[in-house]
Amino acid sequence: MILIKSKREIDYIRESCKIVAETLQLLKRYAKAGITTLELDKIAEDYIRSNDARPAFKGYSQAGSIDFPGSICSSIDDEVVHGIPSNRVLKEGEILSIDTGVEKNGYFGDAALTVAIGEISKEKQQLMDVTEKSLYLAIEQAVEKNRIGDISYAVQSYVDNFGYGIVRDLTGHGVGKFLHEEPQIPNFGKKNSGALIKNGMTLAIEPMINLGTHKVLVADDGWTILTADGKPSAHFEHTIAIIDGKPEILTVS
Repeated sequence: MILIKSKREIDYIRESCKIVAETLQLLKRYAKAGITTLELDKIAEDYIRSNDARPAFKGYSQAGSIDFPGSICSSIDDEVVHGIPSNRVLKEGEILSIDTGVEKNGYFGDAALTVAIGEISKEKQQLMDVTEKSLYLAIEQAVEKNRIGDISYAVQSYVDNFGYGIVRDLTGHGVGKFLHEEPQIPNFGKKNSGALIKNGMTLAIEPMINLGTHKVLVADDGWTILTADGKPSAHFEHTIAIIDGKPEILTVS
């Protein structure tokens, strides 16, 4: 069931989303060669808790996995999403996907971005640029009386021009009262398919795009998703609300 939120509920979600956005921008400034992803995780947790909020990812569980130990997902190069923060030191030329969620007053926000660590290759930069643009093209389609498939098609129709692999095993999702809600929002699909988009929906749209194949696998830690061919991946995400028939991006600082 897709949950429709009231204006009051969207205001609570917006508050959580603002903290998410501020956390990501803070981490973007610290994400340099020589820092560990565990250090970034501590910066994130401290900032989130300083805003009387809770890191939504920490302790999150899914079937067959350990509780997620971090406040952020930190995914480097061929790690698509769900990378566990560790003592791994970031190196020049890598790209890092940072994903985080916040719960405050019982409502959730969720967003992600990919950052360059120092100078990166042209092919990595293009991958990041295309992935980020596909997110905004998708958001443009999140209008009242469109369908979820219109969002999915917007990503695919743009990304396919570059020959990249669109991850199919993972999707965007509803968010707000829970970290993950219906509907699922694939990054591929057909126009005019899926659930009808209505005012009061709150959605996390998140293209995950690989330089090579769309195929992925799960690392031994039970969480980290890797590209099957070892090529890099990029990930961008915003939480939006449908208000007065149009999408409003909530995860902005």
